[in-house]
Amino acid sequence: MSDRSVGPDQIIGILGGGQLGRMLALAGARLGLRCQIFAPEPESPAFDVVRRITEADYSDEEALARFAGDVDIVTYEFENVPARAADFLASRLPVRPGPMALTVSQDRIREKTFARECGLAVPDFAPINSVDDLVQALETIGRPAVLKTRRFGYDGKGQVVIRAGDDPARALAAIGHQPAILEAFVPFEREISVLVVRGADGEIRHYDPVENVHRGGILRTSTVPAAIDVSLGARAALTGTVLAEKLDYVGVLAVELFVTRDSQLLLNEMAPRVHNSGHWTEAACHCSQFENHMRAVAGLPLGSTSRHSDAVMQNLIGDNVETWRRLAAEEGSVLHLYGKRDQREGRKMGHVTRLSPLSRD
Repeated sequence: MSDRSVGPDQIIGILGGGQLGRMLALAGARLGLRCQIFAPEPESPAFDVVRRITEADYSDEEALARFAGDVDIVTYEFENVPARAADFLASRLPVRPGPMALTVSQDRIREKTFARECGLAVPDFAPINSVDDLVQALETIGRPAVLKTRRFGYDGKGQVVIRAGDDPARALAAIGHQPAILEAFVPFEREISVLVVRGADGEIRHYDPVENVHRGGILRTSTVPAAIDVSLGARAALTGTVLAEKLDYVGVLAVELFVTRDSQLLLNEMAPRVHNSGHWTEAACHCSQFENHMRAVAGLPLGSTSRHSDAVMQNLIGDNVETWRRLAAEEGSVLHLYGKRDQREGRKMGHVTRLSPLSRD
């Protein structure tokens, strides 16, 4: 009798212990994949659902080496994992997606430049390292414009809108005089995102584009189907395909796009990981973004990306999570709580996906 489990029986190392790592581990378990989390934060949400953890800083090469010896493949749940840590691991075992995806996505200048080199449209932008740079860029790009830190901004952090009459020096001070990018303000009609999954063999599949609503820089809802026509949806999917192929990407890649009134698509940003705007796939698709990412990383066949329902995903942020009992009893809703113990303003505590019958044209 074999002493191996029935199924893939691989150990997947996940860098990052947040809710995305938690959901990846849960999805992997359905396939027989075991997961080990590497994260520096104590009581990370993903720690609760895996057999082994490594609690250490990403700069700790001894801990990284032990981690590499414990797992078969490495992936990551967020794009701000230090590229140096990913490179260290990639010299020892497969890291999927590869470190290049981190290097490109961690720097907004590099990301926008890479997208242009791929033939994709992006808002006008300029690198900013001083007040003089900012003054000159504003003369070229115009106002309003958005000043963002080149690195580490998320959920609206590290950015400020500069409007007519605003003092450039104060705007730069507001982001701590960090290296920055100035982007033209896009008067978009809607924001959408598309998730593409690329397998280890190069196969590519797409989830349906979703329409996103942000408030205060934080995603509030994602609705599928998005209110766009079929041709625009196909163009959005092609954007994801181009980026995934140029990066030789393995796993789920999220691409956020602005849709203008004349149906132009402008790349806002990409995320080399499973994404908040794809949480609805857990409840409305035959194979979720999380399962498909784990399939791709482990070299398994990709699952179907088709959906069986329309859906609206709502983030539960801060004290909104206190409605969880009512949501748990709500017909047609699928509740997911992240097991976070510290509730605070602006923190994502869970999400709920409300399903409805699949719409037909």
